Amino acid sequence: MTPFGEKIRDLRKTGGITLKKMAEDLGVSSAYLSALEHGHRGRPGPGLIMQICGYFDLIWEDAEELKRLSELSHPRIVVDTAGLSPNATKLANLLAERIGELDDDTIDWILDEIGGRLAAKTKGGPTH
Repeated sequence: MTPFGEKIRDLRKTGGITLKKMAEDLGVSSAYLSALEHGHRGRPGPGLIMQICGYFDLIWEDAEELKRLSELSHPRIVVDTAGLSPNATKLANLLAERIGELDDDTIDWILDEIGGRLAAKTKGGPTH
């Protein structure tokens, strides 16, 4: 499941809406909506994202969060390390090979570590 799919499922469950009903209301197939939720389809287009925001009456921060989650939810990502350091290529390959072996706590730690270092770098602080 992708972050976008998880959010859509949470919104549906909170609203007591079935996948079939939501798909019908949005004019998409329930198979497509299910595939989006489970990460078997790529990111939805901006039009569908806006439809979903309207469907759940999402405004401002909530709508922006849904858009951001859709951008982070491509299930088959390609990482181009051409022109980057050898360590960048090594990291990309290691993640590609081993990501299925990482538990959620380790993934959360990696995300927090990267986010913290990028935030510090943006603010001009130490990154290690």
